[in-house]
Amino acid sequence: MEKQLPRTPLKPEVIAEMVLDKAIRDFRKEKIEKAIDHSLKIRNKEEFMRLTEELKNIN
Repeated sequence: MEKQLPRTPLKPEVIAEMVLDKAIRDFRKEKIEKAIDHSLKIRNKEEFMRLTEELKNIN
């Protein structure tokens, strides 16, 4: 039996776009977090500051 979404005014295209946007945002966050870890490892304060600011702007 196919599961149905609860009644919602959103079209399937809008829901799909929202899912893709979240996936892209999550992917970017993960990449930035790894880069932040790397900047800490090599003690690059400027890169760390830039990346943490970028991460703040994603949320």
